[in-house]
Amino acid sequence: MTGILFGDGKRNKIKLFDLDSLTINIKSFKIPNLINKIAYKYFRKSKARRSYEYATNLLEKGIGTPQPIAFFENYSWLGLKESYYASEHLQTELTFRELVEIPDYPDHSTILRQFTRFSFNLHEKGIEFLDHSPGNTLIKKVSEKQYEFFLVDLNRMNFHAQMDVNMRMKNLSRLTPKKEMIEIMSDEYAKLYNKSFKEVFDIMWYYTCEFQEKYHRKRRLKAKYFFWK
Repeated sequence: MTGILFGDGKRNKIKLFDLDSLTINIKSFKIPNLINKIAYKYFRKSKARRSYEYATNLLEKGIGTPQPIAFFENYSWLGLKESYYASEHLQTELTFRELVEIPDYPDHSTILRQFTRFSFNLHEKGIEFLDHSPGNTLIKKVSEKQYEFFLVDLNRMNFHAQMDVNMRMKNLSRLTPKKEMIEIMSDEYAKLYNKSFKEVFDIMWYYTCEFQEKYHRKRRLKAKYFFWK
């Protein structure tokens, strides 16, 4: 497949293609192992199909994501071989990761509060974005002090009738380890959720610390494994 490689391509490859005045983003998912080859053929939807269907669902619910175009699956007699997801490629100023890594980024607090409102709206609509992590929200400046948010990497998502406070706060736990950012997010979320700042902060900070502990433990174990290998 030709096209311009976008990103490092370590796990899944993303390539960009120009089509008239539109830039198309085509994601090629990693070839699944033997068990998943069979599972994706007979028991589960492929990541490409889920990405397309979830993107369509998000747009129907008024949640920002790049416009889905198509998905493609290639099967052998054994199971799924390759799968691809095509969507419109958005040019945006930043992702949430820049807010974490650049604390003096212009409009930092404004963007963070608007992102929190975006996440609250997501939760109010029962959407649990399981990969709600720093690189998976694109942020676009649309006016002097106004920003729009777009979710990417959509193949892991749950939809609920409603989400309780623990589910909501846990869903935000992967975004940043910085306490000062959690404080701003908690303040904004509490206003929207009609709960106290302390209640929202305590639960959000608890799940953030829990995630960071698991993340760093996993990295230490991986480092030990490669050291002794």
